[in-house]
Amino acid sequence: MDEHVRHSTAQVSSDSRLHYVTANPGNPEAHTVLLIHGYPQTWFQWRHVIEPLRTAGYHVVAPDYRGAGDSNKPPHGGFDKMSMAKELHTLITEVLKITEPITVVGHDIGGMVAFAYAALYPDQTRGLIFGECPLPGTQVYEDMKKSEGMWHFTFHNVPHLPETLTYGREGIYIRHFYERLCSDPSFLKDSDLDHYVKSFERAGAMRCGFELYRAFEQDATDNRNHLSSKGKLKMPVLGLVGERGPFSTVTSLMIEEVAEVPKVEMLDGAGHWCAEERPEATWQAIHQFIKTYQMA
Repeated sequence: MDEHVRHSTAQVSSDSRLHYVTANPGNPEAHTVLLIHGYPQTWFQWRHVIEPLRTAGYHVVAPDYRGAGDSNKPPHGGFDKMSMAKELHTLITEVLKITEPITVVGHDIGGMVAFAYAALYPDQTRGLIFGECPLPGTQVYEDMKKSEGMWHFTFHNVPHLPETLTYGREGIYIRHFYERLCSDPSFLKDSDLDHYVKSFERAGAMRCGFELYRAFEQDATDNRNHLSSKGKLKMPVLGLVGERGPFSTVTSLMIEEVAEVPKVEMLDGAGHWCAEERPEATWQAIHQFIKTYQMA
């Protein structure tokens, strides 16, 4: 993969400089796929998906979103998902000069950002794929945020305390989520986990991660207001989830709340970390979904 992947950085707002990777098939007319990672992850979660998509003919863009990975760690605000989507739109349209509508793919919190992107820029979004998240503003989110399994939503929302308690214990904390939410812990090599741990050991990284959660109620308000004023999304929308993940039974209801033509695909045997547990099935699902509207 490395020979085809280019690492770059770009200033996308007054306080945000994003790291991103691109993989281009060499065709200037190639359809662009924007891959948005989740938490606690970076662009690295897509490492097994990028090259197959490039080989299939897509121009792939995989950023470290605001505050994550090799992107800088802004000190204040901007972690509501509409603002984060605007930064990615700046990356796509102003930095990369992409003018044709793209396919936006988001996992976990990246799914929330992906929804915001499609909601804000419907004419520039050809299709949306997102999943493994309870989208703020939906009834599914309201129901799930109270559940025992989502305890970290409350913990991460407490000011300052999570940063203090996880300092020096980032690896223990991150490993907990990978092991609890997967179908088979052997899917992640120690070296891969080390990549994530080192990313979140950086100054400000855990704080930025928690800020994502602290913005959820603002996200809920923003999404409700958008759906109320603009209606459901009209572009093709696919909910992509792991069969053994925590959202397998609720994603259909959630997608129906926000999309006029909802579709859901479950990845056999996958837990929460779809692109790493079942990379072949993940990129194939993306590819097949894009083909349905490219041929329409």
